Amino acid sequence: MSLKVFFLTFIILLVFSGAVNGRRFISDSGGLISDGVHSEIGRDLEILRLDRDFAGGEEESCEQSYGFLPCTKTALGNVFLILVYGYLMFLGATYLSSGSELLLEILGPGIIGGLFLPVLGALPDAMLILVSGISGSTAAAQSQVSVGMGLLAGSTVMLITIIWGTCCIVGKCDIQNSVAVDMKDTRGFSLTGSGVSTDIWTSHAATIMAASVTPFLVVQLPQLLHSTSGRHLSVLIGLIISLSLLVSYCVYQVFQPWIQSRRLAYVKHKHVISGVLKQLRMRALGRLCTDQGAPNIEVLEKLFKAIDEDADGYLSCTELKALVVGIHLEEINLHENDAIEKLMKDFDTSHDHQVEMSEFIAGVTKWLTEARGSEASSPEAGPDTMKYLDDLHEQTRREHHFLGDQSDESVETVENPRSTVIKAVLLLLLGTVIAAVFADPLVDAVNNFSSATSIPSFFISFIALPLATNSSEAVSAIIFASRKKLRSASLTFSELYGAVTMNNLLCLSVFLALVYIRGLTWDFSSEVLVILIVCVVVGVFASVRSTFPLWTSLLAFLLYPFSLVLIYVLDYKFGWS
Repeated sequence: MSLKVFFLTFIILLVFSGAVNGRRFISDSGGLISDGVHSEIGRDLEILRLDRDFAGGEEESCEQSYGFLPCTKTALGNVFLILVYGYLMFLGATYLSSGSELLLEILGPGIIGGLFLPVLGALPDAMLILVSGISGSTAAAQSQVSVGMGLLAGSTVMLITIIWGTCCIVGKCDIQNSVAVDMKDTRGFSLTGSGVSTDIWTSHAATIMAASVTPFLVVQLPQLLHSTSGRHLSVLIGLIISLSLLVSYCVYQVFQPWIQSRRLAYVKHKHVISGVLKQLRMRALGRLCTDQGAPNIEVLEKLFKAIDEDADGYLSCTELKALVVGIHLEEINLHENDAIEKLMKDFDTSHDHQVEMSEFIAGVTKWLTEARGSEASSPEAGPDTMKYLDDLHEQTRREHHFLGDQSDESVETVENPRSTVIKAVLLLLLGTVIAAVFADPLVDAVNNFSSATSIPSFFISFIALPLATNSSEAVSAIIFASRKKLRSASLTFSELYGAVTMNNLLCLSVFLALVYIRGLTWDFSSEVLVILIVCVVVGVFASVRSTFPLWTSLLAFLLYPFSLVLIYVLDYKFGWS
Protein backbone atom coordinates (compact mmCIF):
# COMPACT_ATOMS: atom_id res chain seq x y z
CA MET A 1 0.00 0.00 0.00
CA SER A 2 2.98 2.35 0.62
CA LEU A 3 3.85 2.22 -3.09
CA LYS A 4 0.33 3.29 -3.98
CA VAL A 5 0.47 6.18 -1.51
CA PHE A 6 3.79 7.29 -2.96
CA PHE A 7 2.43 7.13 -6.49
CA LEU A 8 -0.69 9.12 -5.59
CA THR A 9 1.49 11.73 -3.84
CA PHE A 10 3.55 11.99 -6.99
CA ILE A 11 0.40 12.57 -9.04
CA ILE A 12 -0.72 15.35 -6.69
CA LEU A 13 2.68 17.04 -6.99
CA LEU A 14 2.46 16.73 -10.76
CA VAL A 15 -0.96 18.39 -10.75
CA PHE A 16 0.28 21.28 -8.63
CA SER A 17 3.42 21.66 -10.78
CA GLY A 18 1.20 21.88 -13.86
CA ALA A 19 -0.86 24.59 -12.24
CA VAL A 20 2.27 26.44 -11.12
CA ASN A 21 3.80 26.30 -14.61
CA GLY A 22 0.59 27.73 -16.06
CA ARG A 23 0.66 30.65 -13.63
CA ARG A 24 4.40 31.26 -14.14
CA PHE A 25 3.89 31.82 -17.87
CA ILE A 26 1.54 34.70 -17.11
CA SER A 27 3.62 36.18 -14.30
CA ASP A 28 6.79 36.14 -16.37
CA SER A 29 5.02 38.04 -19.13
CA GLY A 30 4.53 41.01 -16.90
CA GLY A 31 8.20 41.41 -15.98
CA LEU A 32 8.89 44.50 -18.25
CA ILE A 33 11.91 46.60 -17.30
CA SER A 34 12.35 50.13 -18.70
CA ASP A 35 15.79 51.42 -19.63
CA GLY A 36 14.62 55.01 -19.21
CA VAL A 37 15.44 55.92 -22.83
CA HIS A 38 13.56 53.54 -25.11
CA SER A 39 10.82 52.74 -22.65
CA GLU A 40 7.94 53.29 -25.03
CA ILE A 41 9.59 51.47 -27.96
CA GLY A 42 10.75 48.63 -25.72
CA ARG A 43 7.30 48.33 -24.21
CA ASP A 44 5.71 48.19 -27.67
CA LEU A 45 8.17 45.56 -28.86
CA GLU A 46 7.63 43.58 -25.67
CA ILE A 47 3.83 43.71 -26.14
CA LEU A 48 4.18 42.55 -29.75
CA ARG A 49 6.37 39.66 -28.62
CA LEU A 50 3.88 38.69 -25.93
CA ASP A 51 1.02 38.82 -28.42
CA ARG A 52 2.94 36.48 -30.69
CA ASP A 53 3.73 34.15 -27.80
CA PHE A 54 0.13 34.06 -26.66
CA ALA A 55 -1.05 33.38 -30.20
CA GLY A 56 1.38 30.52 -30.52
CA GLY A 57 0.37 29.26 -27.07
CA GLU A 58 -3.26 29.13 -28.10
CA GLU A 59 -2.40 27.02 -31.15
CA GLU A 60 -0.57 24.45 -28.99
CA SER A 61 -2.77 24.71 -25.89
CA CYS A 62 -4.90 21.85 -24.56
CA GLU A 63 -7.99 21.88 -22.42
CA GLN A 64 -7.32 20.82 -18.84
CA SER A 65 -9.80 18.38 -17.36
CA TYR A 66 -11.76 19.99 -14.51
CA GLY A 67 -9.65 23.09 -15.10
CA PHE A 68 -6.59 21.88 -13.18
CA LEU A 69 -5.48 18.38 -14.25
CA PRO A 70 -2.35 18.49 -16.44
CA CYS A 71 -2.58 17.98 -20.19
CA THR A 72 -0.25 18.19 -23.18
CA LYS A 73 -0.25 18.03 -26.96
CA THR A 74 3.03 16.12 -27.27
CA ALA A 75 3.13 12.40 -27.96
CA LEU A 76 5.50 11.49 -25.10
CA GLY A 77 3.59 13.67 -22.68
CA ASN A 78 0.34 11.92 -23.51
CA VAL A 79 2.00 8.52 -23.21
CA PHE A 80 2.94 9.51 -19.67
CA LEU A 81 -0.58 10.76 -18.93
CA ILE A 82 -2.14 7.58 -20.34
CA LEU A 83 0.10 5.53 -18.04
CA VAL A 84 -0.77 7.72 -15.04
CA TYR A 85 -4.51 7.85 -15.60
CA GLY A 86 -4.52 4.20 -16.67
CA TYR A 87 -2.87 3.24 -13.40
CA LEU A 88 -5.46 5.22 -11.48
CA MET A 89 -8.26 3.44 -13.36
CA PHE A 90 -6.53 0.14 -12.53
CA LEU A 91 -6.44 1.24 -8.89
CA GLY A 92 -10.15 2.05 -9.00
CA ALA A 93 -10.95 -1.33 -10.55
CA THR A 94 -8.87 -3.04 -7.84
CA TYR A 95 -10.73 -1.23 -5.05
CA LEU A 96 -14.08 -2.17 -6.62
CA SER A 97 -13.01 -5.81 -6.88
CA SER A 98 -11.72 -5.94 -3.29
CA GLY A 99 -14.86 -4.30 -1.92
CA SER A 100 -17.09 -6.68 -3.85
CA GLU A 101 -15.23 -9.73 -2.55
CA LEU A 102 -15.54 -8.51 1.04
CA LEU A 103 -19.28 -8.04 0.63
CA LEU A 104 -19.49 -11.50 -0.90
CA GLU A 105 -17.85 -12.98 2.21
CA ILE A 106 -20.45 -11.33 4.44
CA LEU A 107 -23.63 -11.65 2.41
CA GLY A 108 -22.79 -14.67 0.23
CA PRO A 109 -23.97 -15.28 -3.34
CA GLY A 110 -27.37 -14.33 -4.65
CA ILE A 111 -27.98 -10.58 -4.86
CA ILE A 112 -24.34 -9.66 -4.17
CA GLY A 113 -22.65 -12.39 -6.19
CA GLY A 114 -25.22 -12.36 -8.96
CA LEU A 115 -26.01 -8.68 -9.37
CA PHE A 116 -23.61 -6.25 -7.71
CA LEU A 117 -20.40 -8.16 -8.39
CA PRO A 118 -20.77 -8.32 -12.21
CA VAL A 119 -22.05 -4.74 -12.42
CA LEU A 120 -19.20 -3.34 -10.33
CA GLY A 121 -16.70 -5.35 -12.35
CA ALA A 122 -17.88 -3.64 -15.55
CA LEU A 123 -18.16 -0.17 -13.94
CA PRO A 124 -14.72 1.20 -15.04
CA ASP A 125 -15.37 0.22 -18.65
CA ALA A 126 -18.87 1.71 -18.50
CA MET A 127 -17.49 4.97 -17.08
CA LEU A 128 -14.93 5.30 -19.88
CA ILE A 129 -17.56 4.58 -22.52
CA LEU A 130 -19.92 7.13 -20.96
CA VAL A 131 -17.45 10.00 -20.83
CA SER A 132 -16.22 9.29 -24.37
CA GLY A 133 -19.41 10.69 -25.87
CA ILE A 134 -21.37 12.52 -23.20
CA SER A 135 -19.76 15.96 -23.52
CA GLY A 136 -18.89 18.39 -26.32
CA SER A 137 -20.62 18.97 -29.61
CA THR A 138 -22.19 16.17 -31.63
CA ALA A 139 -19.26 16.20 -34.04
CA ALA A 140 -16.75 15.99 -31.17
CA ALA A 141 -18.73 13.21 -29.51
CA GLN A 142 -18.88 11.28 -32.80
CA SER A 143 -15.10 11.53 -33.02
CA GLN A 144 -14.44 10.60 -29.39
CA VAL A 145 -16.96 7.77 -29.18
CA SER A 146 -14.57 5.56 -31.14
CA VAL A 147 -12.55 5.43 -27.91
CA GLY A 148 -15.54 3.84 -26.19
CA MET A 149 -16.05 1.31 -28.96
CA GLY A 150 -12.32 0.52 -28.95
CA LEU A 151 -12.47 -0.16 -25.22
CA LEU A 152 -15.61 -2.29 -25.58
CA ALA A 153 -14.16 -4.42 -28.38
CA GLY A 154 -10.66 -4.52 -26.86
CA SER A 155 -11.86 -5.68 -23.43
CA THR A 156 -14.01 -8.42 -24.93
CA VAL A 157 -11.29 -9.69 -27.26
CA MET A 158 -8.51 -9.52 -24.67
CA LEU A 159 -10.45 -11.43 -21.99
CA ILE A 160 -11.34 -14.45 -24.14
CA THR A 161 -8.16 -14.62 -26.19
CA ILE A 162 -4.99 -13.60 -24.33
CA ILE A 163 -6.31 -14.05 -20.77
CA TRP A 164 -8.25 -17.21 -21.70
CA GLY A 165 -5.18 -18.78 -23.29
CA THR A 166 -2.92 -17.77 -20.41
CA CYS A 167 -5.28 -19.31 -17.84
CA CYS A 168 -5.34 -22.50 -19.89
CA ILE A 169 -1.52 -22.68 -19.77
CA VAL A 170 -1.01 -21.86 -16.08
CA GLY A 171 -3.87 -24.15 -15.00
CA LYS A 172 -2.92 -27.15 -17.15
CA CYS A 173 -3.03 -30.67 -15.70
CA ASP A 174 -2.58 -34.13 -17.18
CA ILE A 175 -5.59 -35.26 -19.23
CA GLN A 176 -6.75 -38.83 -18.57
CA ASN A 177 -9.98 -40.29 -19.96
CA SER A 178 -10.81 -36.86 -21.44
CA VAL A 179 -10.66 -35.19 -18.02
CA ALA A 180 -7.86 -33.07 -16.52
CA VAL A 181 -6.69 -34.65 -13.24
CA ASP A 182 -6.48 -32.18 -10.35
CA MET A 183 -2.98 -31.21 -9.20
CA LYS A 184 -1.24 -33.63 -11.59
CA ASP A 185 1.04 -31.92 -14.11
CA THR A 186 3.70 -34.35 -15.37
CA ARG A 187 3.37 -34.09 -19.17
CA GLY A 188 4.87 -30.63 -19.56
CA PHE A 189 3.53 -28.66 -22.51
CA SER A 190 1.93 -31.57 -24.34
CA LEU A 191 -0.57 -30.04 -26.75
CA THR A 192 -2.98 -32.98 -26.45
CA GLY A 193 -2.07 -34.66 -23.16
CA SER A 194 -2.24 -31.57 -20.98
CA GLY A 195 -5.01 -29.01 -20.44
CA VAL A 196 -7.84 -27.89 -18.16
CA SER A 197 -11.35 -29.14 -17.38
CA THR A 198 -14.34 -27.07 -16.24
CA ASP A 199 -17.75 -27.89 -14.77
CA ILE A 200 -21.09 -27.84 -16.55
CA TRP A 201 -21.97 -24.39 -15.21
CA THR A 202 -18.97 -22.93 -17.01
CA SER A 203 -20.32 -24.36 -20.27
CA HIS A 204 -23.64 -22.67 -19.51
CA ALA A 205 -21.81 -19.37 -18.92
CA ALA A 206 -20.09 -19.74 -22.32
CA THR A 207 -23.48 -20.34 -23.98
CA ILE A 208 -24.87 -17.19 -22.36
CA MET A 209 -21.83 -15.24 -23.53
CA ALA A 210 -22.39 -16.36 -27.12
CA ALA A 211 -26.08 -15.37 -26.89
CA SER A 212 -25.22 -11.94 -25.44
CA VAL A 213 -24.08 -10.70 -28.87
CA THR A 214 -27.73 -10.55 -30.03
CA PRO A 215 -28.04 -6.75 -29.54
CA PHE A 216 -25.03 -6.23 -31.83
CA LEU A 217 -26.81 -8.12 -34.60
CA VAL A 218 -29.97 -6.05 -34.15
CA VAL A 219 -28.12 -2.74 -34.37
CA GLN A 220 -26.16 -3.97 -37.38
CA LEU A 221 -29.25 -5.01 -39.39
CA PRO A 222 -29.69 -1.71 -41.32
CA GLN A 223 -26.06 -1.88 -42.49
CA LEU A 224 -26.53 -5.49 -43.56
CA LEU A 225 -29.64 -4.47 -45.52
CA HIS A 226 -27.90 -1.34 -46.89
CA SER A 227 -30.62 0.83 -45.38
CA THR A 228 -30.12 4.31 -43.92
CA SER A 229 -33.67 5.07 -42.77
CA GLY A 230 -33.91 2.62 -39.88
CA ARG A 231 -30.51 3.06 -38.23
CA HIS A 232 -31.70 5.29 -35.38
CA LEU A 233 -34.65 2.98 -34.69
CA SER A 234 -32.41 -0.10 -34.72
CA VAL A 235 -30.21 1.54 -32.06
CA LEU A 236 -33.29 2.02 -29.85
CA ILE A 237 -34.45 -1.57 -30.39
CA GLY A 238 -30.92 -2.85 -29.70
CA LEU A 239 -30.84 -0.78 -26.49
CA ILE A 240 -34.15 -2.25 -25.30
CA ILE A 241 -33.02 -5.80 -26.08
CA SER A 242 -29.66 -5.21 -24.41
CA LEU A 243 -31.28 -3.90 -21.22
CA SER A 244 -33.79 -6.78 -21.19
CA LEU A 245 -31.02 -9.35 -21.56
CA LEU A 246 -29.02 -7.56 -18.85
CA VAL A 247 -31.90 -7.81 -16.38
CA SER A 248 -32.50 -11.46 -17.34
CA TYR A 249 -28.82 -12.29 -16.89
CA CYS A 250 -28.72 -10.66 -13.44
CA VAL A 251 -31.84 -12.57 -12.37
CA TYR A 252 -30.25 -15.81 -13.58
CA GLN A 253 -27.08 -15.01 -11.65
CA VAL A 254 -29.10 -14.36 -8.49
CA PHE A 255 -30.91 -17.71 -8.68
CA GLN A 256 -28.02 -19.72 -10.14
CA PRO A 257 -26.74 -20.97 -6.74
CA TRP A 258 -30.23 -22.33 -5.99
CA ILE A 259 -30.41 -24.01 -9.41
CA GLN A 260 -26.98 -25.51 -8.88
CA SER A 261 -27.87 -26.94 -5.47
CA ARG A 262 -31.06 -28.53 -6.87
CA ARG A 263 -29.11 -30.07 -9.74
CA LEU A 264 -26.48 -31.44 -7.37
CA ALA A 265 -29.13 -32.94 -5.10
CA TYR A 266 -30.70 -34.70 -8.08
CA VAL A 267 -27.37 -36.15 -9.24
CA LYS A 268 -26.55 -37.36 -5.73
CA HIS A 269 -29.95 -39.01 -5.57
CA LYS A 270 -29.33 -40.84 -8.86
CA HIS A 271 -25.92 -41.96 -7.58
CA VAL A 272 -27.52 -43.44 -4.46
CA ILE A 273 -30.12 -45.22 -6.63
CA SER A 274 -27.50 -46.80 -8.90
CA GLY A 275 -25.29 -47.73 -5.94
CA VAL A 276 -28.11 -49.40 -4.02
CA LEU A 277 -29.21 -51.35 -7.11
CA LYS A 278 -25.64 -52.57 -7.60
CA GLN A 279 -25.59 -53.73 -3.96
CA LEU A 280 -28.92 -55.53 -4.43
CA ARG A 281 -27.68 -57.20 -7.61
CA MET A 282 -24.60 -58.54 -5.80
CA ARG A 283 -26.62 -59.86 -2.84
CA ALA A 284 -29.47 -61.35 -4.91
CA LEU A 285 -29.64 -65.12 -5.47
CA GLY A 286 -30.76 -64.66 -9.06
CA ARG A 287 -31.47 -61.89 -11.50
CA LEU A 288 -33.35 -58.76 -10.45
CA CYS A 289 -35.20 -58.70 -13.80
CA THR A 290 -36.84 -61.41 -15.90
CA ASP A 291 -36.05 -62.06 -19.56
CA GLN A 292 -38.85 -59.65 -20.49
CA GLY A 293 -37.28 -56.89 -18.37
CA ALA A 294 -39.92 -57.03 -15.61
CA PRO A 295 -38.81 -57.11 -11.96
CA ASN A 296 -38.24 -60.58 -10.55
CA ILE A 297 -40.67 -60.54 -7.60
CA GLU A 298 -39.42 -63.80 -6.11
CA VAL A 299 -35.82 -62.60 -5.96
CA LEU A 300 -36.89 -59.23 -4.51
CA GLU A 301 -38.90 -60.94 -1.77
CA LYS A 302 -35.86 -63.03 -0.82
CA LEU A 303 -33.73 -59.87 -0.76
CA PHE A 304 -36.22 -58.15 1.54
CA LYS A 305 -36.17 -61.05 4.00
CA ALA A 306 -32.35 -61.13 3.94
CA ILE A 307 -32.14 -57.43 4.79
CA ASP A 308 -34.89 -57.66 7.44
CA GLU A 309 -32.61 -58.92 10.20
CA ASP A 310 -35.21 -58.92 13.00
CA ALA A 311 -37.83 -60.55 10.73
CA ASP A 312 -40.57 -58.13 11.76
CA GLY A 313 -41.72 -57.59 8.17
CA TYR A 314 -40.39 -54.01 8.02
CA LEU A 315 -37.06 -52.41 7.13
CA SER A 316 -35.82 -49.77 9.57
CA CYS A 317 -33.18 -47.09 8.97
CA THR A 318 -30.61 -49.30 10.70
CA GLU A 319 -31.37 -52.19 8.36
CA LEU A 320 -31.31 -49.97 5.26
CA LYS A 321 -27.82 -48.84 6.27
CA ALA A 322 -26.46 -52.16 4.96
CA LEU A 323 -27.39 -51.12 1.41
CA VAL A 324 -25.31 -47.92 1.37
CA VAL A 325 -22.13 -49.17 3.03
CA GLY A 326 -20.25 -50.01 -0.18
CA ILE A 327 -21.42 -47.17 -2.43
CA HIS A 328 -18.36 -44.88 -1.89
CA LEU A 329 -20.47 -41.90 -0.91
CA GLU A 330 -17.32 -39.84 -0.38
CA GLU A 331 -17.06 -39.53 -4.18
CA ILE A 332 -20.12 -37.30 -4.21
CA ASN A 333 -19.61 -35.57 -0.82
CA LEU A 334 -22.69 -37.28 0.65
CA HIS A 335 -22.98 -38.41 4.25
CA GLU A 336 -24.19 -41.91 5.01
CA ASN A 337 -27.18 -40.67 7.02
CA ASP A 338 -28.26 -38.45 4.12
CA ALA A 339 -28.17 -41.45 1.77
CA ILE A 340 -30.33 -43.48 4.17
CA GLU A 341 -32.77 -40.58 4.38
CA LYS A 342 -33.04 -40.55 0.58
CA LEU A 343 -33.75 -44.31 0.59
CA MET A 344 -36.45 -43.96 3.20
CA LYS A 345 -38.04 -41.00 1.40
CA ASP A 346 -38.31 -42.98 -1.86
CA PHE A 347 -39.47 -46.29 -0.38
CA ASP A 348 -41.64 -45.22 2.56
CA THR A 349 -44.80 -44.16 0.73
CA SER A 350 -46.94 -44.61 3.87
CA HIS A 351 -44.70 -42.18 5.83
CA ASP A 352 -44.52 -44.40 8.92
CA HIS A 353 -40.69 -44.34 9.00
CA GLN A 354 -40.39 -48.00 8.02
CA VAL A 355 -40.50 -49.92 4.72
CA GLU A 356 -42.77 -52.92 4.26
CA MET A 357 -42.28 -55.56 1.56
CA SER A 358 -44.74 -54.08 -0.96
CA GLU A 359 -43.11 -50.65 -0.65
CA PHE A 360 -39.68 -52.21 -1.08
CA ILE A 361 -40.70 -54.06 -4.27
CA ALA A 362 -42.45 -50.98 -5.69
CA GLY A 363 -39.42 -48.79 -4.92
CA VAL A 364 -36.88 -51.16 -6.48
CA THR A 365 -39.14 -51.60 -9.54
CA LYS A 366 -39.34 -47.84 -10.02
CA TRP A 367 -35.56 -47.49 -9.67
CA LEU A 368 -34.88 -50.28 -12.18
CA THR A 369 -37.19 -48.60 -14.68
CA GLU A 370 -35.41 -45.23 -14.20
CA ALA A 371 -32.00 -46.87 -14.56
CA ARG A 372 -32.97 -48.67 -17.78
CA GLY A 373 -34.36 -45.47 -19.26
CA SER A 374 -31.31 -43.36 -18.42
CA GLU A 375 -29.01 -41.99 -21.10
CA ALA A 376 -26.19 -44.00 -19.59
CA SER A 377 -27.56 -47.31 -20.86
CA SER A 378 -25.19 -48.80 -23.41
CA PRO A 379 -26.43 -50.78 -26.45
CA GLU A 380 -25.17 -54.07 -25.01
CA ALA A 381 -26.83 -53.53 -21.64
CA GLY A 382 -29.83 -55.75 -21.10
CA PRO A 383 -31.65 -57.78 -18.46
CA ASP A 384 -28.99 -60.50 -18.67
CA THR A 385 -25.97 -58.29 -18.10
CA MET A 386 -27.54 -55.52 -15.97
CA LYS A 387 -24.68 -53.39 -17.33
CA TYR A 388 -26.85 -50.32 -17.30
CA LEU A 389 -26.45 -50.18 -13.51
CA ASP A 390 -22.68 -49.83 -13.86
CA ASP A 391 -23.19 -47.28 -16.66
CA LEU A 392 -25.58 -45.20 -14.57
CA HIS A 393 -23.33 -45.30 -11.51
CA GLU A 394 -20.33 -44.10 -13.53
CA GLN A 395 -22.39 -41.44 -15.29
CA THR A 396 -23.67 -39.97 -12.03
CA ARG A 397 -20.15 -39.90 -10.61
CA ARG A 398 -18.91 -37.95 -13.67
CA GLU A 399 -21.93 -35.63 -13.59
CA HIS A 400 -21.21 -34.81 -9.97
CA HIS A 401 -17.57 -34.14 -10.82
CA PHE A 402 -18.47 -31.72 -13.62
CA LEU A 403 -21.15 -29.98 -11.57
CA GLY A 404 -18.38 -28.71 -9.29
CA ASP A 405 -19.80 -29.59 -5.85
CA GLN A 406 -18.28 -27.29 -3.21
CA SER A 407 -20.13 -28.68 -0.20
CA ASP A 408 -16.93 -30.21 1.18
CA GLU A 409 -15.12 -26.86 1.25
CA SER A 410 -14.82 -25.21 4.63
CA VAL A 411 -16.55 -21.86 4.90
CA GLU A 412 -14.49 -19.25 6.68
CA THR A 413 -16.42 -17.16 9.18
CA VAL A 414 -15.82 -13.43 9.24
CA GLU A 415 -14.62 -12.35 12.68
CA ASN A 416 -15.88 -8.76 12.62
CA PRO A 417 -18.73 -8.44 10.11
CA ARG A 418 -19.50 -4.79 10.88
CA SER A 419 -15.97 -3.50 10.28
CA THR A 420 -15.71 -5.70 7.18
CA VAL A 421 -18.90 -4.17 5.74
CA ILE A 422 -17.63 -0.65 6.47
CA LYS A 423 -14.31 -1.45 4.80
CA ALA A 424 -16.11 -2.94 1.79
CA VAL A 425 -18.36 0.10 1.39
CA LEU A 426 -15.40 2.50 1.65
CA LEU A 427 -13.46 0.52 -0.96
CA LEU A 428 -16.47 0.54 -3.29
CA LEU A 429 -16.97 4.29 -2.85
CA LEU A 430 -13.27 5.01 -3.38
CA GLY A 431 -13.13 2.81 -6.47
CA THR A 432 -16.26 4.41 -7.91
CA VAL A 433 -14.96 7.94 -7.31
CA ILE A 434 -11.58 7.17 -8.88
CA ALA A 435 -13.22 5.56 -11.93
CA ALA A 436 -15.65 8.47 -12.33
CA VAL A 437 -13.05 11.25 -11.89
CA PHE A 438 -10.21 9.91 -14.04
CA ALA A 439 -12.20 8.36 -16.90
CA ASP A 440 -12.59 11.70 -18.71
CA PRO A 441 -8.90 12.72 -18.46
CA LEU A 442 -7.87 9.28 -19.74
CA VAL A 443 -10.14 9.60 -22.79
CA ASP A 444 -8.74 13.10 -23.44
CA ALA A 445 -5.17 11.80 -23.20
CA VAL A 446 -5.95 9.03 -25.70
CA ASN A 447 -7.48 11.53 -28.15
CA ASN A 448 -4.54 13.94 -27.75
CA PHE A 449 -2.05 11.12 -28.30
CA SER A 450 -4.01 10.07 -31.38
CA SER A 451 -3.82 13.63 -32.75
CA ALA A 452 -0.10 13.91 -32.01
CA THR A 453 0.83 10.60 -33.64
CA SER A 454 -1.92 10.26 -36.30
CA ILE A 455 -2.66 6.79 -34.88
CA PRO A 456 -6.44 6.15 -34.85
CA SER A 457 -7.78 6.50 -31.30
CA PHE A 458 -9.69 3.23 -31.75
CA PHE A 459 -6.51 1.13 -31.88
CA ILE A 460 -5.03 2.94 -28.88
CA SER A 461 -8.15 2.28 -26.81
CA PHE A 462 -8.42 -1.28 -28.18
CA ILE A 463 -4.91 -2.20 -27.00
CA ALA A 464 -4.09 0.09 -24.07
CA LEU A 465 -7.30 0.85 -22.17
CA PRO A 466 -8.34 -2.78 -21.48
CA LEU A 467 -4.98 -3.24 -19.74
CA ALA A 468 -6.02 -0.52 -17.29
CA THR A 469 -9.64 -1.50 -16.69
CA ASN A 470 -9.24 -5.30 -16.72
CA SER A 471 -5.76 -5.82 -15.25
CA SER A 472 -6.90 -6.66 -11.72
CA GLU A 473 -9.51 -9.08 -13.08
CA ALA A 474 -6.95 -10.69 -15.38
CA VAL A 475 -4.29 -11.07 -12.68
CA SER A 476 -6.72 -12.64 -10.19
CA ALA A 477 -8.02 -15.03 -12.88
CA ILE A 478 -4.50 -16.18 -13.76
CA ILE A 479 -3.53 -16.64 -10.10
CA PHE A 480 -6.70 -18.60 -9.39
CA ALA A 481 -6.21 -20.80 -12.47
CA SER A 482 -2.70 -21.70 -11.26
CA ARG A 483 -4.24 -23.76 -8.42
CA LYS A 484 -4.68 -26.53 -11.03
CA LYS A 485 -8.08 -27.82 -9.92
CA LEU A 486 -11.37 -28.26 -11.75
CA ARG A 487 -13.10 -25.92 -9.32
CA SER A 488 -10.56 -23.13 -9.66
CA ALA A 489 -10.48 -23.50 -13.46
CA SER A 490 -14.29 -23.45 -13.58
CA LEU A 491 -14.48 -20.28 -11.49
CA THR A 492 -11.74 -18.63 -13.56
CA PHE A 493 -13.33 -19.27 -16.95
CA SER A 494 -16.82 -18.52 -15.62
CA GLU A 495 -15.62 -15.10 -14.47
CA LEU A 496 -14.07 -14.43 -17.89
CA TYR A 497 -17.30 -15.40 -19.69
CA GLY A 498 -19.31 -13.36 -17.19
CA ALA A 499 -17.10 -10.28 -17.70
CA VAL A 500 -17.54 -10.51 -21.48
CA THR A 501 -21.30 -10.95 -21.06
CA MET A 502 -21.45 -7.78 -18.95
CA ASN A 503 -19.41 -5.97 -21.61
CA ASN A 504 -21.86 -7.11 -24.29
CA LEU A 505 -24.89 -6.10 -22.23
CA LEU A 506 -24.14 -3.37 -19.65
CA CYS A 507 -21.36 -1.53 -21.50
CA LEU A 508 -23.17 -1.88 -24.82
CA SER A 509 -26.35 -0.49 -23.21
CA VAL A 510 -24.40 2.58 -22.08
CA PHE A 511 -22.88 2.93 -25.55
CA LEU A 512 -26.23 2.56 -27.37
CA ALA A 513 -27.86 5.04 -24.99
CA LEU A 514 -25.15 7.57 -25.88
CA VAL A 515 -25.59 6.98 -29.61
CA TYR A 516 -29.39 7.27 -29.41
CA ILE A 517 -29.68 10.26 -27.06
CA ARG A 518 -26.95 12.31 -28.74
CA GLY A 519 -28.07 11.39 -32.24
CA LEU A 520 -24.71 9.87 -33.20
CA THR A 521 -24.13 7.65 -36.22
CA TRP A 522 -23.67 3.91 -35.68
CA ASP A 523 -20.74 3.11 -37.95
CA PHE A 524 -18.86 0.27 -36.31
CA SER A 525 -19.40 -2.67 -38.67
CA SER A 526 -15.85 -4.04 -38.48
CA GLU A 527 -15.74 -3.79 -34.67
CA VAL A 528 -19.08 -5.58 -34.37
CA LEU A 529 -17.90 -8.31 -36.73
CA VAL A 530 -14.80 -8.93 -34.60
CA ILE A 531 -16.86 -9.12 -31.39
CA LEU A 532 -19.28 -11.53 -33.05
CA ILE A 533 -16.52 -13.79 -34.39
CA VAL A 534 -14.58 -14.00 -31.12
CA CYS A 535 -17.60 -14.40 -28.83
CA VAL A 536 -19.39 -16.94 -31.00
CA VAL A 537 -16.27 -19.02 -31.74
CA VAL A 538 -15.12 -19.20 -28.12
CA GLY A 539 -18.66 -19.36 -26.70
CA VAL A 540 -19.86 -22.21 -28.91
CA PHE A 541 -16.57 -24.09 -28.55
CA ALA A 542 -16.66 -23.82 -24.73
CA SER A 543 -20.36 -24.72 -24.53
CA VAL A 544 -20.01 -28.09 -26.31
CA ARG A 545 -16.98 -29.35 -24.38
CA SER A 546 -15.62 -29.11 -20.85
CA THR A 547 -11.99 -30.19 -21.36
CA PHE A 548 -9.56 -27.97 -23.25
CA PRO A 549 -6.19 -29.41 -24.33
CA LEU A 550 -3.24 -27.06 -24.51
CA TRP A 551 -3.57 -26.57 -28.28
CA THR A 552 -6.79 -24.64 -27.70
CA SER A 553 -4.80 -21.89 -25.97
CA LEU A 554 -2.79 -21.35 -29.17
CA LEU A 555 -6.01 -20.81 -31.10
CA ALA A 556 -7.15 -18.31 -28.48
CA PHE A 557 -3.88 -16.37 -28.72
CA LEU A 558 -4.14 -16.22 -32.53
CA LEU A 559 -7.61 -14.66 -32.33
CA TYR A 560 -6.17 -11.45 -30.85
CA PRO A 561 -3.86 -10.40 -33.72
CA PHE A 562 -6.48 -11.73 -36.13
CA SER A 563 -8.99 -9.28 -34.65
CA LEU A 564 -6.63 -6.31 -35.02
CA VAL A 565 -5.69 -7.17 -38.59
CA LEU A 566 -9.31 -7.76 -39.57
CA ILE A 567 -10.43 -4.35 -38.26
CA TYR A 568 -7.53 -2.62 -40.00
CA VAL A 569 -8.19 -4.34 -43.33
CA LEU A 570 -11.94 -3.74 -43.25
CA ASP A 571 -11.68 -0.09 -42.18
CA TYR A 572 -8.62 1.11 -44.09
CA LYS A 573 -8.51 -1.19 -47.11
CA PHE A 574 -12.19 -1.81 -47.80
CA GLY A 575 -13.48 1.45 -46.32
CA TRP A 576 -16.06 -0.02 -43.95
CA SER A 577 -15.66 2.93 -41.56
